[in-house]
Amino acid sequence: METQNSDIKFIKARHKVEKLKRFYIHLAVYIVINTVITVVKIMNNMNNGETFNEAFFDFATIITWLIWGIAIALHAFSVYGIQYILGEDWEERKIEKYMNDELQND
Repeated sequence: METQNSDIKFIKARHKVEKLKRFYIHLAVYIVINTVITVVKIMNNMNNGETFNEAFFDFATIITWLIWGIAIALHAFSVYGIQYILGEDWEERKIEKYMNDELQND
């Protein structure tokens, strides 16, 4: 029984690490890609006669960060947020509750 519990804990821990790794990769891609897009847009706008401030605070430049930023925030919530709302051991408590309910119904 102890080996089975440690195997389950290992699988859960590995799953959490994978989710965290995917989030970090998503965050890194977000920063790199949006930085490149922003630099290109600023350079194009400045070549078209705009000042740096006008080019930097262009709606098209900001909206790219904002929309993808919402996706990043949702991804972060899926990785970090659920455990803060429901508690660290919520999943284990639910599993135990359902197992006890099944045992009582048998």
